[in-house]
This record gives sequence, structure tokens and C-alpha cells, in this order.
Amino acid sequence: MNYLSVENIAKSYGELQLFNNISFGINEGQKVGFIAKNGTGKTSLLNILAGTDSPDEGKVVYRKDIKVAFLGQEPNLDPNLTVEETIFSSENDILKIISRYEKALKDPNDAEAYQKAFEEMDAVQAWDFETQYKQILFKLKLEDLDKEVKYLSGGQKKRLALAVMLLQKPDFIIMDEPTNHLDLDMIEWLEEYFKKENFTIFMVTHDRYFLERVCNEIVELDHGQLYTYKGNYSYYLDKKESRVEQEQTNTEKAKQLYKKELDWMRRQPKARTTKSKSRIEDFHDIKSRAQQRRNDHEVQLEIHMERLGSKMVELHNISKSYEEKELLKNFNYSFKKGERIGIIGKNGTGKSTFLNILTGAIQPDSGKVVIGETIKFGYYTQAGIEVKPGQKVIEVIREFGDYIPLKKGRQISAQQLLERFLFDRKKQYDFVEKLSGGEKKRLYLCTVLIQNPNFLILDEPTNDLDIVTLNVLENFLLDFPGCLLVVSHDRYFMDKIVDHLFVFKGEAEVQDFPGNYSDYRNYEESSSAEAKTENKEPEGKKEWKKTSSGSKLSYNEQKEFGKLEKEIAKLEKEKKKLQEKFLLDLDPEEIKKNSIALQEIEDKIEKKTGRWFELGAKAE
Repeated sequence: MNYLSVENIAKSYGELQLFNNISFGINEGQKVGFIAKNGTGKTSLLNILAGTDSPDEGKVVYRKDIKVAFLGQEPNLDPNLTVEETIFSSENDILKIISRYEKALKDPNDAEAYQKAFEEMDAVQAWDFETQYKQILFKLKLEDLDKEVKYLSGGQKKRLALAVMLLQKPDFIIMDEPTNHLDLDMIEWLEEYFKKENFTIFMVTHDRYFLERVCNEIVELDHGQLYTYKGNYSYYLDKKESRVEQEQTNTEKAKQLYKKELDWMRRQPKARTTKSKSRIEDFHDIKSRAQQRRNDHEVQLEIHMERLGSKMVELHNISKSYEEKELLKNFNYSFKKGERIGIIGKNGTGKSTFLNILTGAIQPDSGKVVIGETIKFGYYTQAGIEVKPGQKVIEVIREFGDYIPLKKGRQISAQQLLERFLFDRKKQYDFVEKLSGGEKKRLYLCTVLIQNPNFLILDEPTNDLDIVTLNVLENFLLDFPGCLLVVSHDRYFMDKIVDHLFVFKGEAEVQDFPGNYSDYRNYEESSSAEAKTENKEPEGKKEWKKTSSGSKLSYNEQKEFGKLEKEIAKLEKEKKKLQEKFLLDLDPEEIKKNSIALQEIEDKIEKKTGRWFELGAKAE
């Protein structure tokens, strides 16, 4: 069933043409990831699909009987409503029934209102939906239902908008960077939710694990052309590589033919036959194909780094609290040369506070920070670049100098540096306020790196960056010889970049874990499984007679219960080995093969764990 048809749409802003003559369709059940470079019209296309903007040409046609929901980067919420009022103002009729039931519960003296609300709940079987509604709020940490929207942080607003969208139960969802402002637990929960729920999805996201695990189709806008890949992210990587190779081969062939036809054109007399005229027309077509060039820039980041001395950064008994909330308590650490540390933890556990203490932006309540004489921080914050009215892109860079030092005594001009960051000469004279969100992030990243830091701190650097820029940034960071500290919710990025983690667990507990994010998740899952096994074993021994005599579990079920524990543990080990393979430099075919195998193992684990819980509950 077709949900959406996009027919020959075009969009320009002044002389800048984002896309032209774009057509595609989306059918029921498709989960489509949209990929394009920053500044090429991703957000503009989403806004056109959502109806908040219109194309210059062409049209967008939706099936009449479907419900469409849009999650933009900037949520459109009424600032004067509370969290609860915002949720219950949704168009979902079941939510309105739940709202009346919740109000009736608060007034136990009005038995008639309660009875009516109860009967309404029963009539539409709203009980399961109420459970799901409360689970969504819990998972997205929206428990303070009486707080007004205007007092929420940017991240809380985005999570509230996400909750409202999910609770509307739309047929078709359009999302712009849905994982921004979600912590890692929330992202993984949302992945599972989208895999299970029957939504049709069109989304832009830089989260490559999210694309891999949620999407069943990738659409790429590349040099003004749309390309569709009927598979997940690893399938897209494989097929795109084949496509680019084929295009390069065709271009080379066209160049050879062009040379031959050019020679013929030069030898032709003025009077030509009809056959010659046809060949002349063909010549112009060949010329166009021969001159095609894949303008795939890559950011080249070989910035010169200041020398590191023997003394780096030392934290001695650092403590910090805000009111009654303790974030750090007697924290000690001495950074070493070349360390690559990732920081993870739920929102509000003190990650940004830790970075600000490290860089001197705020002072600890007690303890001290000792910084070596040669240390030069480069701090990329979530606040981003400060846009000055009327300032051009080139002027932002020239504030740091006209020339930038590179390795081996070389230097480049500010203009050349910007070109390496994918800003061509024309773009360099654009006003900064006209840049897309991703382009501003890229410019800000450039201003941090050109100051030659040897201790680089990145707070959510992947937000709003396109996948092309992310790949290049990752390659640069892998070669960065200084100390690196990264806060990120991008699991793919963290797995590739960091060697060990600071895990902020809340209540001033910070765990130093020797491994990357996937290693940590595997460790947590193994520990959790072991804890369950340890708790079950004594209970099983103690209740053995009761179980066998009371026949809650049959003999065969008892055997199955014990066997399942061993099988789940074995599958967890297989899963860990497969996840470790993703850290290697794999070709797209291997990525695809391992992704399929990993999905099969995860499905088996889920099925066997469900059965294990079922038998466990029966034995109680």
C-alpha cells in the first residue's frame, strides 16, 4: 500500500539549488533512512514532506486515510502547558480516555465519575495502552508531569516531542535526528521499539548503528541524484561502493570516446550530412558524460600539534555537588599520553560538569586540578559556534590567523583550510547565520582543531554532522597523537575511537572501564545474567521438593529451564565475539554477513530469554 508519492520536487534558496526533479515513493512497512551531506537539503526535504515548507516545483501526495507525525530538530510545543497536558493534548482518543481515568483516580469521592471513566477504559481496552504510555514516559525520563514546557531543557523538549509522537500511534513517521539528546539506554530502547512496532518511517540520522538495526531501506541524495538501496546500512555501503566504481569506469570509457569524437569534429568540413548532425548531437552528450567528476571531497586534517611534556593533567580528590545532588566525590585520575577516553552515562549524572572542571570553566567544591605546562586544551562544547551578525565564514577562521601551521613545517592559508573542511571558495563568503546546523558544527570543529590542541575534549561532536564528515573525523581522531576525551551517544563512533571509558553511574559513582562501549555492554549483560543465575540457583535447590511435588514445573520443564541458562550464556559469548569483529577494518560484504549473523543471535537470545522468564515465573 502506497503511503507517500513525491513527484518531481525542487527547492532553492536564492542562487543555491538544493535539489531538482526529485521523485520517490514510500509504501506501508518501509523504514527508510535518508542520507545526504550537510547543506544539501536533508532538513528542507523533511520539512516539505511534513508540510511545514513547500517545494518550488512538483508535489507531495499522501494517502488520504493515514495519520502522519513529524519529529523535527526543534520541537513545536506549547510552552505554557505541563508535560502531562502536552501528552494528553494529543489527537489520540485513547489518551483522552486515559486522561479522564487519571483525573477520576485523583478524586476518589466522585464514585460516579470513576465508574464512568473505568467503563470507558474497559470499552476500548485502554489498559494495555496505559501501561505502554507509562513505560514510554519512564524510558524517556519524563516523570515530572507537572513541569511546564517552558522550564524544560532542550533535550527534555526533544524527548517530550518524541513521546507525544509515539503515543499518537501514527501510521507514518518523519524524523529529523531522533537520537539527538537521548542517552545510550534510551537509544537502545527506541531501536527495539521501532523494530517491534508496525510504523512506516522516513528519517534522517547520523547514528549508523540505528540505521543498521532499524532501517530496511536507505535513500541517498548524492550530487542532486536520488539512489535507493533495498537493505540496511551495511547493504548500502556495499552497493554504493559498487555503484561508484561503475560510475568511474563509465566516465573513463566516455573520456576515451570523447577524445575520438573530438578528433572527428575537428576534421569535419562545414557542410555536413543529416547523419553527421546526429553524430554531432551524440558528441555533446558524450562530452557531458566525459566531464562528469565525482566531487567527493574529504576533509584532510593534518593539523600540527603542540609538544606534550611529561606532566599531563591530574585530578586529586575532586568533589562537586549542586544543592543536594552529588555528582563527583573524591575522584582521582592522572591522564597519560595518547589516552583515548570515552565518557558515557545517563543525562544529569555529571558528564558536562566533569569536562568544565577539567578545563577550568567551573571550580570543584574540593580537591584540585593540576595541569601540565605544555597542555593546550581544544574544547568542542555542545553550545556550538557563537554567530556574530554579518560575519562571514572566512572571517571566523581569520580570527585565528591568516595562515595555519601543519606538520613538517608546512602551512596553509585560511582559505585552503576551509576548503579541506568542505567549504568551497563561494561558500566561504556566505554569512555564518545562513549555514545549516551541520555546516555550523563543521565550522566550529574547524575553529577548535586549528588552534593546535594536544588535549582534545569533544562534547557530543557527532550531533548534526553528516556521515561523510563523521567518517573523516574518525580517521583524523584515530591518528591524533595527543590525549582525547569524548562524550558521545554515538555508539559506532565510540566503538571506533576510544580505548577505555569513564562510566558515570549517578550518585557520584564513576567507573573506569577498560574497553569501548560494546565491550561495556557485553560486560553488563554477562554480569546481569550471572547475577540472575546466582539468585535462581539457591532458590531452585531450596524449592526443589516443592516444585517437583507441587508439579508447578514438570520434569521436562525443569530440564528445559536448566538447559536454557546454558544456551543463553553460550549465545551471549557468540554475540560478544561477533561484536568484536565490527571493530576490525571489514569490507562491506563482511559487515553485511556479520550483521545478519548478529541479528540471528540476538533473536535467539530474545526468544530463549522469554521462555526462561516464562518457566521461571511458573516455578515461583
